[in-house]
Amino acid sequence: MRVPRVPIAAVLTEGASVDLPADAAHHALRVLRLRDGAAVHLFNGDPGDWHGRLEVRGKHQARVSIDRFEPRNVEPPLQITLVQGISRGQRMDYTLEKSVELGVSRIVPVVMARTQAAPRGEREAKKARHWSGVIASAAAQSGRTRVPELGAQQGFREWLTHADAADHPHVLLDPEATEGAGKLGQPRALTLLAGPEGGFSPDERERAFAAGCRGIRMGPRILRTETAAVAALAVLQALYGDLG
Repeated sequence: MRVPRVPIAAVLTEGASVDLPADAAHHALRVLRLRDGAAVHLFNGDPGDWHGRLEVRGKHQARVSIDRFEPRNVEPPLQITLVQGISRGQRMDYTLEKSVELGVSRIVPVVMARTQAAPRGEREAKKARHWSGVIASAAAQSGRTRVPELGAQQGFREWLTHADAADHPHVLLDPEATEGAGKLGQPRALTLLAGPEGGFSPDERERAFAAGCRGIRMGPRILRTETAAVAALAVLQALYGDLG
């Protein structure tokens, strides 16, 4: 059995003991059914894993006694922010999960003209917690040492008002674009814009281009929303990051 990896927002040191958050303790004790003394790896953004042993404190409480730190260089040198048009249910989950596996640094969910099911009110907060869980789980499974940031849900026009395409390339997935992803120079940071089901509206494309975004295409075929961002991230990481 693989040693479970648990993300935690805490400063860690060798010989210290740290309480697991309630959700992490529940997963360790009730889902994985780990016993007292079980090996656990923690990660908190440091460049590696903290190895430790589980200390069961009750039915719903646990802590980890840290033994040592194992350095690992797994975070990509290319910092990518994914601005993703919100899609339905499992399609959005798939995009989030695979984006984390491919090394995205930050994800911003945006409501676009063709978004079919934007969460609102209490449902928005619940969906944000769900997406955060998907992201954290994907980071743990894929061996990453930091959990990508999930930005607040916002409208696409609102996001554009704060976009700074002069700082680093902002690229929009556009099947009508004339160039691919191989002409962006040698960026150390990128912002990738991907649409929901149905893609960007003509007005959104025009506003994005007016804000300094560039259109790129992923080949001659039309990709579904859950495929587009994932394919683009793989290409960008292969060209400018650490894949391949």
